[in-house]
Amino acid sequence: MTDLVADFRLDTSALDNPIFDTDSYKYSHYLQNPPNTLHVSSYIEARPGGRFDHLVLFGLQGFLKRYLMQPITQAMIDQAEPYIRAHGLPFNREGFERIVTKHGGHWPVEIEALPEGSIVPVGVPVAQVVNTDDQLPWIGSFLETALLRAIWYPTTVATLSWHAKQIIRSGLERTCDDPEPVLPFRLHDFGARGATSREASQIGGAAHLVNFQGTDTVEGMVWANAFYDAGLPGFSIPAAEHSTMTAWGERRERDAYRNMVEQFGGDGALFAVVSDSYDLDNAVNNIWGSELKQNVQANGGTLVVRPDSGDPVAVPIRVLQSLEASYGVRTNAKGYKVLADCVRVIQGDGMDLETIARLVDAVAEAGFSLENIAFGMGGGLLQKVNRDTLRWAQKANAISVRYSSSSDEPIWEGINKVVATDPSKSSKRGRQSVVVENDEMIAVRRDQVGRRQDLLRPVFRDGALVSEVTFAEVRERADQTD
Repeated sequence: MTDLVADFRLDTSALDNPIFDTDSYKYSHYLQNPPNTLHVSSYIEARPGGRFDHLVLFGLQGFLKRYLMQPITQAMIDQAEPYIRAHGLPFNREGFERIVTKHGGHWPVEIEALPEGSIVPVGVPVAQVVNTDDQLPWIGSFLETALLRAIWYPTTVATLSWHAKQIIRSGLERTCDDPEPVLPFRLHDFGARGATSREASQIGGAAHLVNFQGTDTVEGMVWANAFYDAGLPGFSIPAAEHSTMTAWGERRERDAYRNMVEQFGGDGALFAVVSDSYDLDNAVNNIWGSELKQNVQANGGTLVVRPDSGDPVAVPIRVLQSLEASYGVRTNAKGYKVLADCVRVIQGDGMDLETIARLVDAVAEAGFSLENIAFGMGGGLLQKVNRDTLRWAQKANAISVRYSSSSDEPIWEGINKVVATDPSKSSKRGRQSVVVENDEMIAVRRDQVGRRQDLLRPVFRDGALVSEVTFAEVRERADQTD
């Protein structure tokens, strides 16, 4: 076996060969459908029982543009066949060559989906796929690996970010006079270095930007720009890190901070300084609060103090109180304290939905408006999610069959699984539609829609986009409070 493996040397073009973008066992599925099967329909949903009861759909269009519109070539087939056969699987050369010769290399499938940015109850199909060439009923299943991954990851990140937004929005509405201009910049994406890959930072970073405009994940902005006409969807500010602060040495910590004020201060400017390299309390109380106080007040901008260690709730409250003692506060119309405009705080260490919620409450309990503090998330935003966070699955729900050559039309038959050992994994039977009932999306069989509007609409057919959405439209749909 070692010699056999060594005989197969793929060049880097194999990394962009879509025939490889599936699970191994999928190559055998073209031999497994019942005789006379013409079409297989499958749907994608987040099954109930996951972390959230509603999700924010995002990311499908990016996948379609980046990958599914790439045509298959004869060279790709020739590259894939010997490798997959040596791997232990049959290879459907005839089927792939039909895609090339009859369809110009484009996948003959139709994909329906809900509008991206929609807030969808779990248990409702977000997409449905079916082959358009009745000689290739295996295609929908073959694409499951890539298609499900293309939806579950960005949607789960967008959903996590959206739920954080609701927590922060609630705190701002309680404590801030004018919360709407403040909200878009309250949760900052620090997740690029914690993502598993460059592509993950692109996709996850864009998903966060559906809800907020603060990010340090440049790749996420570029991805949203490339595939959703997003323009410049995110913003950041100059910020220190421990390497630049400790480079001055502990004895010159004050000089390091002064340099930040001089380099990045100015009218309307914001800049962040991590202040826990040695002793956070000394930095906040003595250096920022006394030795450099006049510099901060006179620079015309806003210093954002960043504690980066310790208890993620108690420490930022202590920093707010210290800055209050040094710089003073005003009381807004809702009775909460607002720091002088020249100072603010950001807490990026240890933030997840639970600690954000605790910190939001603690800030209000300490008498401060939430506009005094921003939040940052890194690995907790882009990395601490998986397919089971929302229990994602793609399941076949119907097949069309022509039982005799004299039949004019194929017959659609509903199929599904009914799992005795875990009923939560049972699937929906029949071609699916999504309608609104009592102001909530629900799933119904396609033959039960009646006069109601079906929200599952074609977005891709035979290698081309049928409809396209902009990032602004995605954001508008997602900007709901419940």
